[in-house]
Amino acid sequence: MFLACGFAPVLAEQQPVARPNIIFILADDLGYGDVGCYGQKRIQTPNIDRLAKEGMRFTDFYAGSTVCAPSRCVLMTGYHTGHCLIRGNAKDNLRPKDVTVAEVLKTAGYTTALYGKWGLGHEGSTGVPTKQGFDHFFGYLDQGHAHNYYPAFLMKGEARFPLRNEVPPGATEFGSGVATKKTDYSHDLIAEEALRFLSSQKSTVGPFFMYLAFTTPHANNEAGKAGMEVPDYGSYAKTDWPLSQKGHAAMITRMDADIGRILAKLQEQGEDETTLIFFSSDNGPHREGGADPNFSDSNGPLQGTKRDLTDGGIRVPFIARWPGRIAAGSESKFVSGFQDILPTLAELTGATEHVPKDIDGLSILPTLRSQPEKQQQHDYLYWAFYEGNRAGQAVRMGDYKAIQQPLASAVRLYDVSRDIGEEKDLAGEKPELVVKAKEAMAKANRPSEKWKFPIPKTK
Repeated sequence: MFLACGFAPVLAEQQPVARPNIIFILADDLGYGDVGCYGQKRIQTPNIDRLAKEGMRFTDFYAGSTVCAPSRCVLMTGYHTGHCLIRGNAKDNLRPKDVTVAEVLKTAGYTTALYGKWGLGHEGSTGVPTKQGFDHFFGYLDQGHAHNYYPAFLMKGEARFPLRNEVPPGATEFGSGVATKKTDYSHDLIAEEALRFLSSQKSTVGPFFMYLAFTTPHANNEAGKAGMEVPDYGSYAKTDWPLSQKGHAAMITRMDADIGRILAKLQEQGEDETTLIFFSSDNGPHREGGADPNFSDSNGPLQGTKRDLTDGGIRVPFIARWPGRIAAGSESKFVSGFQDILPTLAELTGATEHVPKDIDGLSILPTLRSQPEKQQQHDYLYWAFYEGNRAGQAVRMGDYKAIQQPLASAVRLYDVSRDIGEEKDLAGEKPELVVKAKEAMAKANRPSEKWKFPIPKTK
């Protein structure tokens, strides 16, 4: 059913290896088709494409949700959105008892750092990164604050770090809004802080884990059609594109350039071959800030965008690179997702005993080692989305994907191995699979005091 194939010699188990440094790079609202190695033709992403050329590219990898905060909760905790604490974009906070990737890696001796967008805990709460396993943090706590690329402040540790931007007081809560004076571009500050961290680790004993959660190419929703905020349009300045599309492309290429700087820093410090890098996105492409995902074919061959449970909203780029350990130029069709990151890194670092026993993820280390015969399989992947009339749920069972969105609609069924655009509904032809999907949906969604599906309106 699944295939994980490498096109270079498998080196993973030829000799013992020290625990690697780990960098997980997460883009924000980057579509499946927004990077060159997934088919993008207009937007330049040479460094992300290099990661794929020198590592493994996944074709069937899924984000935790179709919007920000729950997707990141799945990534950090290993529970899907039928089980995790934070299942929507609300002002929720992780609790002391919640176990994150960072906490697990700290038990294995890792120094941990987060630069960028968190979204799982607010000022003064138990959910801030420094109370959830991260030694260092610089960026945004609140996802609404992260809309603004020129905020009045960012967070450093648990304190506000003032910037030279000016934002009208009370524009919106948590410091979001639109700046009237734009001086410090947050993405650049976050990238510089990440590079400083890498420099600081050169002489440090022990490995590090850096979660680099860029906010690009998310829009500043409060800025309306001018929401693709970027200091300049770079190589796209002279195109005849709409300004919003120039901004969208410039954001992605700017992020790509910073990924190139990270690769150069690792090479300079002699840490290239001892560092495992992941790259992905938190959900599909957006239609916000004046951007049109159709302009650059941001979702590629997939149907739908952010907030949709079709694959355009949840299937995302995923690349893993570790020179000499992950086969260069390899590709995997293994069906996996954000919930698999925590158990994978726990197995890799020898910290499995610190992982909760009931998480929904499984280790994909055999796939990364090009050993599909040793890879445990998912019975299904599950997503629940609780947002008003867009609420719905979906399951991926092997080659098949079942979707019920909106909730009042019938369950639709697609063979996404052959019908990647989810165009032909097979529910009438395969009723037994529809029954199986409904059973999985009912089993997967654990009741929550806060996160309840809205009652579908009937005519």
